[in-house]
Amino acid sequence: MAMKRYSHLYSNNLCLLLIIVASNTAKSIPEESLRTYIVHMDHSYKPTSFSTHESWHQSTLASLSSSHATYKEDTLLYSYNHVMHGFSARLTPSQLSELEKLPAHRATYRESYGELFTTHTPKFLGLKHSSGIWPAASYGKDVIIGILDSGIWPESESFNDRGMTGVPERWKGICENGTAFSPSNCNFKLIGARSFSKGLQAGGINISKDFDYDSPRGFNGHGTHTSSTAAGNTVLSVGHFGYAMGTSRGVAPGAHLAMYKVLWHQWTLKSAATDVLAGMDQAIADGVDIMSLSLGFDQTPYFNDVIAIASLSAIEKGIVVVCAAANGLTLEGISYFPQSVYVTNTPLYYGKNNKSKANCENSALDPSEVTGKVVLCDTNGSEDIRGKLYEVERAGALAGIYLADKPTLALDPNEYSRPGLVLEMGIGSLVRDYVMAINSSMVRELKFVTTKLGIKPAPQVADFSSRGPDPISPSVLKPDILAPGQDVAAAVVPNRPVTDIGIYSLATDYAIKSGTSMAAPHVAGVAALLKAIYQDWSPAAIRSAIMTTANVIDNTHSTIRDSSTGLLATPLDFGDGHINPNKAMNPGLIYDMYFQDYVEFLCSLGYTNQQMSAVIRRSQWSCRDNSPDLNYPSFVVVASKATTFPMAKNFTRVVTNVGDDNSIYLAVSEAPSGMRIHVDPNTLIFTSKGQKQGFVVSVEIDKKDGSSTYGYLKLVDQHNHVVSSPLVSTLQQNHLRKTCTVRLLS
Repeated sequence: MAMKRYSHLYSNNLCLLLIIVASNTAKSIPEESLRTYIVHMDHSYKPTSFSTHESWHQSTLASLSSSHATYKEDTLLYSYNHVMHGFSARLTPSQLSELEKLPAHRATYRESYGELFTTHTPKFLGLKHSSGIWPAASYGKDVIIGILDSGIWPESESFNDRGMTGVPERWKGICENGTAFSPSNCNFKLIGARSFSKGLQAGGINISKDFDYDSPRGFNGHGTHTSSTAAGNTVLSVGHFGYAMGTSRGVAPGAHLAMYKVLWHQWTLKSAATDVLAGMDQAIADGVDIMSLSLGFDQTPYFNDVIAIASLSAIEKGIVVVCAAANGLTLEGISYFPQSVYVTNTPLYYGKNNKSKANCENSALDPSEVTGKVVLCDTNGSEDIRGKLYEVERAGALAGIYLADKPTLALDPNEYSRPGLVLEMGIGSLVRDYVMAINSSMVRELKFVTTKLGIKPAPQVADFSSRGPDPISPSVLKPDILAPGQDVAAAVVPNRPVTDIGIYSLATDYAIKSGTSMAAPHVAGVAALLKAIYQDWSPAAIRSAIMTTANVIDNTHSTIRDSSTGLLATPLDFGDGHINPNKAMNPGLIYDMYFQDYVEFLCSLGYTNQQMSAVIRRSQWSCRDNSPDLNYPSFVVVASKATTFPMAKNFTRVVTNVGDDNSIYLAVSEAPSGMRIHVDPNTLIFTSKGQKQGFVVSVEIDKKDGSSTYGYLKLVDQHNHVVSSPLVSTLQQNHLRKTCTVRLLS
């Protein structure tokens, strides 16, 4: 049976950074000696004679002795004013060495490259026109969402401005001119569009004239897809078996959109850190309320993490960053074949006595045996459905049925050049048994383009979602939240084929995509709705509301499952749970944080003064001798091989009442065998909104366990508020892992 899968979002606790890159410095300097760097400067050293930071940065680069008589103005790629004070440039080793000796120099980062992380979701999320968060938030009216992605197709119906309010007066952004794009492409829905590629081009990667546009216009459609998911006016509904003609809306259809193109098509979608920082810097300057990034870089410590550094700067300014039969049997499988095809009374072929043919291995099928038939392809443990499909097409078969241990690892829509259906082995074996028992086996009917809703169990954690614990800060639970990321339908570029069907190329206004990059705009849309209702809430408050009201139970009344194993998932898989927009509108209590809280957290990591300065963009700060716990809506007990048991860990938290004036919350804990949870005080009494109360959570673990264990702390009041937080006990991981996810940063 087809399953609705979801991807989760990581949420770094902070984010902040700056970049420098250099361009052509001199013809006499060997090109191979030039490298792109991001340079963080202490802006307090800027002489008053310079009216802007950019003029100071230009002068600093020109003053380097190694630059005399060779300096060009385009050496400076970007000057950063908001994500951090600094610049990016291409420099020689001698130039960099001289620059790093200047008193104003704070830190240097080499250029790095990131890649893309790769409906019926508003209804699935419980969004209704008549009640709940949609009407309360006026559908996100006047909130501005900045999308950092691969560009946008402005003509898409998802970005029409019917019913939209005018551009907010606070907006400072523009729609720039470029290839196949002009300011006239913008309207009251799409109010800003810029592109950033200096860093990519400085690294020797030119913008493709065949596969991209040197402008905010998107070529591959991914940015169009994420934008329409977050705040599109119309989004095509889709199911698990193909396309269905019906419309719904993006998560925040009343919000305005601004596109910051930082991903460029180079076989895969690539982005340079320098360009991403420039996009984030500009988004802050333009006045966005929400940033959604569907891209990521290798995880590094915060003082080296450009996305983390930039995000902390955005957070400080109040911006939320959110870093798919026969023999009397009717069997359901997964298919993205996009044509309305009906196969009936067709012979079913299976290579019974030949393992290679049975598995549809490369060049194994005989065209004379399979032409015009439906071919059953067995699993050989490799899950190479793509290879099997190509073999079925090569041999001239009419269609294919593919057995797989993990049908959720099915193909993307553009790979279905022949009608094909993927069946999980449990039910697929029934087809195999049938064809083995009958000499003249037939497919009675095979139907495509059927959308099935109400699939159970749902939601599930997608196989492509990253899991915790966080390798950088294991004491802070990651991921944060689960959101729709599988089989999401939204706008795409209509003049580029999404797939080939026989001799025909199929183009469409809407297509289905899967990945954490599809989950990010859903969360960004929900954040926009909350921002519209609670304009004075901090990014941490919005994150807390989303996390503490999330669901951990699926539509079968069981704990959410892991789609890759079929087993019950844990908070290390889904964080606080699956996002629930309507409940997030009324969380009761929030775990709030401010800039100093992030400073205290960094202090606890043992960073050097230089590393601290690089992250927080300051030369002076204060750290308490005993830094408090990060006021996070979850709890993690981290043990190591050297830990002696039984062990105990205390957590200090402060909650703010945003619910009813007179509320009494009782602490209720759920703990597995071997774990005990105590809360002091176990009753929190509030007499007004905005009132704060502190408490201490004590966790005792009896013995070391190779696996992670988890429980829950729930604060419950008389007004039906349930403020839920997971509590996880896990062993310290001594290695870094490359993750593939977008981070929800607030």
